[in-house]
Parts: sequence; C-alpha cells; structure tokens
Amino acid sequence: MARLKKPGESDPASTPLAALEGVVERLTFADQESHYAVVRLKAKGRRDPVTVVGPMAGVKEGEHLQLKGRYEIHPKWGEQFKVTWWYSVLPATEAGIQRYLASGLVRGIGPELAKRLVAHFGADTLEIIEKTPQRLAEVPGIGEKRVQQIMVDWRGQKEAREVLVTLQGLGVGMSHATKIYKQYGSQAMEVVTGNPYQLALDIEGLGFATADRLASRLNLDPEAPARLAAGLVHVIDSMSGEGHVFVPLNLLLEKAQELLKVPAAPLHQALTALTRDGRVVVKELAVGLTGVYKKPAWIAETGIARDITRLQTTPAPSAPLHLEDMINRVQEERGFTLSAEQARAVTLALKEKLAIITGGPGTGKTTIVSCILDLYQRLGAKVRLMAPTGRAAKRLSDTTGNEAATIHRALEFSPQTGGFRRNASEPLKADVIVIDEMSMVDTYLMYHLLRAVPSGARLIMVGDVHQLPAVGPGNVLKDLMDSGVVPVARLTQIYRQARQSLIVVNAHRINQGDFPQLAGLDDNKDFVFIPRQEPEAIKGSLLNLVCRVLPERYGFDPVRDLQVITPMHRGPVGVQTLNQELQQRLNGRAPRFTFGARIFRRGDKVMQLRNNYYKEVFNGDIGLVTGLNAATGQLLVEFDGRAVAYDPGEGEEITLAYAVTVHKAQGSEFPAVLLVLTTHHFLLLQRNLLYTALTRGRRLVVLLGTKKALAMAIKNDRPVRRYTDLAAKLRRASR
Repeated sequence: MARLKKPGESDPASTPLAALEGVVERLTFADQESHYAVVRLKAKGRRDPVTVVGPMAGVKEGEHLQLKGRYEIHPKWGEQFKVTWWYSVLPATEAGIQRYLASGLVRGIGPELAKRLVAHFGADTLEIIEKTPQRLAEVPGIGEKRVQQIMVDWRGQKEAREVLVTLQGLGVGMSHATKIYKQYGSQAMEVVTGNPYQLALDIEGLGFATADRLASRLNLDPEAPARLAAGLVHVIDSMSGEGHVFVPLNLLLEKAQELLKVPAAPLHQALTALTRDGRVVVKELAVGLTGVYKKPAWIAETGIARDITRLQTTPAPSAPLHLEDMINRVQEERGFTLSAEQARAVTLALKEKLAIITGGPGTGKTTIVSCILDLYQRLGAKVRLMAPTGRAAKRLSDTTGNEAATIHRALEFSPQTGGFRRNASEPLKADVIVIDEMSMVDTYLMYHLLRAVPSGARLIMVGDVHQLPAVGPGNVLKDLMDSGVVPVARLTQIYRQARQSLIVVNAHRINQGDFPQLAGLDDNKDFVFIPRQEPEAIKGSLLNLVCRVLPERYGFDPVRDLQVITPMHRGPVGVQTLNQELQQRLNGRAPRFTFGARIFRRGDKVMQLRNNYYKEVFNGDIGLVTGLNAATGQLLVEFDGRAVAYDPGEGEEITLAYAVTVHKAQGSEFPAVLLVLTTHHFLLLQRNLLYTALTRGRRLVVLLGTKKALAMAIKNDRPVRRYTDLAAKLRRASR
C-alpha cells in the first residue's frame, strides 16, 4: 500500500537535486548485477563522511566524484545521499592522485608504481602525465615501453571521460557508458545518436530496454525498422536465455507487440527483413508450428542432427566375439560384479556406434565408465574422456585414473581465430569418446563437439536425465533419448553400498515423487533436515552451521569443503546477502582488495561467471583469490592449482561463491552441501531443481527450511518446456 504524505510534506520526486562533491573514502558495498553501491564519501564542506547510495557501477576507492541526488533519512542507517547522476573528476591532492592511479584505471600503473610516481612528482603527477609524459622515465623502473603504454592509455582515458560525461547527460549509467566507449571508442556518440539499438546487438549486458530508453530520449520513431528488428531479436534472445532454441512465430509476435506497443503488420515486415538479412531463420516445423531461430541456433540444431546421422551411418569396427569373456575377466580382476542392467550398459557401449547411459546417484555410472575404459584399452583403442566443466572433468579423471579434459579444452580453442581448432577439417584423434555429465551440454557445445568427432569413432554419452538441463539453450540429452534414434541403457538399481547413504536413497525417492527420509544432526546420517520457518532464522542457523558446527563436528574446511546452495539471488537467504555475511565471518581478517566494483579478500572463494576461452576458465569454475598484483592491478585467482590473472576491467567475470544458485552448482560435487528451501521462493520449488541440488553433496547434505517447501518442490514435476526441434529432426533424418 502506498505511504500517505503527511500534511505539508513535499513530494521527494519534486525536490530539486542537491549537488555533492568529494573523494570515495570507502566502498562499503557493490552489487555486480544491479550496480547498486554504498560508499562513504569524504565530502567538501562536511566534517563527517557522507553515505552515498545508488547505481554507481565501477566506482572505486580514491575516486573524486561529482554527484547529484537527494538526501533521505533511512529508518535504520540514518541520513543518506541517494545518487541520481555522477561522474568521476581528476583528484588534486597527492593522496587522491595516488589512490586514483592505483585503482587500475590506467593500464600499466598499479598501486606500487602509483606510489613511486606521486613520491617523485607530487601534486603535479597528473599534469606531467598529460603534458610531458616523457618525464615519467625519471622514475626508476619506468622504461620507454612503459611510458608509451601509459601515454596511450591516458589519452584514451581523457577521451573516455569526455564521452562518459556526454552519455550520462543522456541518462546512460556509468557502467553502460563505459561499455559503450570500450566497444566504439571515439565513434561512440555517432553510434548512440544514429542507431542506439545497435548497442543491444554489440554489447553484452546492455539490453534492449536500455537502448529503447536512450532512443526515446533522442525522440526516435517508435515504429522505426531498427527498433522493431531490435525488439524481435531481444524477445528471441530472452527466450534463448531461458533455454529455448527457437520461438514459435505466434508467441514471438505476441511478446514483441506487448514489448514494443506496435501493431502486428510492421512486425511482420521487420521479421521479413531480418530473414532476408540472414539474422533469423523462419521454418515450418510441424502442422501449425512455425519456429523462428537466430541463425546460429538453426545452424547448431540442424548440425547436431546431421552429425548424429553421419556417425550412425558410418560403420565402426565390430565388437570382439569374446566380449562376454572380456567383461567377466575385468570383473574378476577388479573385484566387483556387474548387475544385469550394468552389464547390458557395458555391452551396449562396446557394440553400438552411439550410446547413452543414464542413471541417478549410486547406480554405478562411474563403475561402468571405468569398465568400458578398461575394455577399450585392452582392445588397443584410443579413448578420450571429457566433461562440460573443469570440476566434472577432474572428478572423472580421479574416479577412472585416466586423463579427462573439459570439452572446450579438448576442442582446443584458438585465440587467433576465436574458434575451435578441432572441427570437421581437423577432427579429434580418438577411436572412442566418452562424455560425462551430458545433461549440462547445450545445443551450441554439442554442435561443436560433434563436428570434431571422427566418422569412424564411437560416442558414449553418460549422464542423469533427471538433472536440470543445461544453462544454455536446448535439452540435448533428453532430446537424444526421446528421439528413439540413439540406443539408451537406463540404470535404476542402487548399489548395495550406496543404499547406506540417505543422500542416494532420498535422491531416488524425490525423483519418484516420494517424501524423503528425514534425520537430525544427532542421528549421524549423511542427509540432515533442520526445520526453520522464517528467512532470518534460516540465515542465522546456516551461518552457525557453516562457521562453527559442521567444521567442529565433521572436520570440514568451511571454505573449501562446504557449499551453500540457495535458489534466490536476493533477500536474507539469497546469494548476495549470504556471500557478504560468509565472506565477513570466514575471511574478514584477510587482506582486502578493491577490484572493479567488488571487494575481495585473499582466500575468498570465487566463481567464474562466463566462459573465457583465452584464460581457459569456464562458467561455474570455482577458485580461491590469492592476491592482487600491485604493479599491474591484476587480481590473482587459483583454479585447481592453476594461477589466472584478471585485468582491472574484468571484474564482472567473477563473483563470490561461498553461496551459489542451483544452476551454478550444477556439474560440481562438494564434500558437504547446505541447501536453503523455503516457501518464500515458491516459484523455484521444482523437483528437478531439488534433485540436482542435493546430488551435489558427497558426504553430507543439510536442508534448512520447511517441510511444506520440501513437499511443494517434490510435487512440482512440471519443468518448463523448452522449445527445441532436435528430437523431431533426428527422427526425420533416420527415416
């Protein structure tokens, strides 16, 4: 309900904007997604620091800011300055100049060099860089090459500041303004004023809504072809982000009309133009169903169908006549006995050109893969083991004793070409390729993988079809199984030793729609339920468990061994709040670094947020912060023993990972998992989401929440349909 104004109270929105200027003394909080930040500003004319809140993407400690906004009284935190508009100006004091240069804004100058420059040139440092940069060589350790680098970057920064101020005058936030300048350089204003919708096509994270607001301020025609095309592409991209490979034509037009507030006729014309330009593909997929694809999605889906057919129709060497004897010998030597369904899975993998092996936890998928590997090695075949993520590949390597790689690494990404070296022209060198965690493989990755599989090779795909589908578009494993084209071995029997695990037993019960067996902490079981009703109570119990109870009781390292999983981003038990609380409690005394808009500490657990082929770190990889390079301003992170350096502009690629969402945890396993489950996020209470989360834990799973939320999640077995046509394409190709 809206708050009523008191008599005589003015409307805050009608109050003139106040001006404020000062130096950022401390960056208290910064959210990478919303760009909301809280800073303590040492303001001109004020004795005490001012708390400034609002969208301030990329703000750094030591920056000199000019701001406009309004003073407000927060019921808990008191007076705050709520910023509406801001930009960074050059500092004048020695301390301010040193902080400014140390922030990483100028490449080639880190904290250490900034200190030496200011010690030598004092308050004239910035003027020296601007007017007589050759004098920088007077500072020991600065050679001609470093001087040239600083000169080039400084000029770029000067031009950038001018563009950024102009863009902010058009209502573009600092974060987006920075991305626009990085993309277009000195041509930025020409692009922005000519066709602002180009920004949504070229710049990741700058969507249609931002471009549309900018176009509105520039008074562009709402039925301009560029706007309609961008709106259609935005709808397709948004649905691709939800996992769809195509969008039904009627649904696309309906959503585009709702978004753009225009009639259908001009949208049809815009779609025709997009088709003519080769940006989208429109195909009749079935009677009454016309699908609209982005062209890369169409190429990928049709390519998968084509390559599956190619592999199936190319003969492979026949299975050995004495296969049954070989399987018996492997069992004897390894000291185990395969069940009937496991033996069928192994036989399928040795006889068929393509095979899928699917089953839940405790059904022996790892044992089967080891057995298949052993058999092929005895036959002299060259086998390649792969998985979609670094953690999954490491686990596969550990459990089989053989080298495994991520699919990206096996395909050998080339920084020079921006593509994979391994493809149809230069395929993988293998007789047999085994892919683990197939549920995580999306349409695009599957397309690139299949292109590189030699026609004579066998392909064995292993996974759990009941896990969440891939984050990217498509539902490849399910579609392959539904097509009826690829032979499938389904594992349903739980190993005898796995039956002792409540994690395994309950995973299968939940998958079948049954309520799990619940135990308390004192029952010494590996699956524990702790009832808590309110989010604040859940948060308190969770922090106590992570920081004290579980490390003391089980000997877990709270950072390396424990993983908090929550469905939400916001709120008391959301990823953002829990990460801040856990960072402070587990690592609050470690050295502190301001990197981009984030605060990191040495020893922080962090996660990579997007695939970076150049660094060979991929979405979902987890590492530990090891330090900050004072000379270059690079943040150093260790991923599974490998050091990776992040440049100052790459802060958006990583985030704290003490707490993660279920999707981000997919493909990883942890010694212990703490899962938050409450009715406050009922839209995310889904059976496959719950199943995926609890199967991430190896030794312990702790559920915090309510039985009602648990029951709701188990009952909700209606995963959102993904629009794909792969199964139908495979069936058509096999006729």
